[in-house]
Amino acid sequence: MDKRKILVTYPLPSEGLQELQKRFDVTVYKKGYMPKPELLKSVRDCDGLLPVGVEVDEEVIEASSRLKMISVFGSGYDNVDIKAATNRGIIVTNIPDTVTDAAAELTMGLIISAMRRISEFDRRLRTEDNFRWDMEKNMGRLIYGKELGIIGMGRIGKATAKRAAAFGMRISYYNRKRLDPVIEMELDANFKRLDDLLPSADVISIHTPLTKETRHLIGERELSMMKEGAYLINTSRGAVIDEKALIRYLAIGKLAGAALDVYEDEPDIPSALLKMDNIVLTPHIGADTFETRLQMTREATKSFIDFFSGRKPFHIVNPQVLE
Repeated sequence: MDKRKILVTYPLPSEGLQELQKRFDVTVYKKGYMPKPELLKSVRDCDGLLPVGVEVDEEVIEASSRLKMISVFGSGYDNVDIKAATNRGIIVTNIPDTVTDAAAELTMGLIISAMRRISEFDRRLRTEDNFRWDMEKNMGRLIYGKELGIIGMGRIGKATAKRAAAFGMRISYYNRKRLDPVIEMELDANFKRLDDLLPSADVISIHTPLTKETRHLIGERELSMMKEGAYLINTSRGAVIDEKALIRYLAIGKLAGAALDVYEDEPDIPSALLKMDNIVLTPHIGADTFETRLQMTREATKSFIDFFSGRKPFHIVNPQVLE
């Protein structure tokens, strides 16, 4: 019997692909992100797909009559048409745990950089010949004692809460479902409705997946409710925030600053954001550490090994396919 064919759409760490390559016929696209025409052609005779940086829409799913499994490279799976996959009986898995520490660390880095204006002053020291060393003009905000409002208290939200508490921040949160009281006590976190959280928090950090319900969750109304001089941090998905509204509230000074790792139309970033000093921008690097990428590769490939060996993969997005 021929080996199962697996398509990997991006050159992931070779060390992490070794076990997969021992067991399957693996094709790795090595020229960066795979263009859609190439994806449509290459997926036709594949049993498994590991998509990185590509959209797996209904057209891609329908292009293969053999496709049995899609292993998402990360916790978010909004790049896959889950409904179309489910209708075709294709199992979709993700790896929700692996990126937790890296994303939480980046979140804290963004909070500190935005509030203490680290990125701004680094940039200005390098580019302004007459930059003025001035205590009054170069002040930031103290993190200690400030209220961090976390929207989405899942794995990354909880990990961020623990790190923020170590910096002396007070933790409040909004979640679709309130946490168990024991977990609230462990995190020393105070549950609030969104409309109560927005005006009270000094920093809002978003950790919710992108769904129909969360698209533009933070829009004109919500930004207007935020505390004067607050900061907005987003390491989840760009479209959770209405970028046009955010630009307006940063421009008029309603918000003291923001820090974004994700954007509505990646990789495009509005020119207005690029010109602002009171915002920190990073290129979707929430999981981009050597250790995390290697572990992500191993876990995403293990899902294929388990599934095609007759074992149930660790985390299935559409378990109804197996029922």
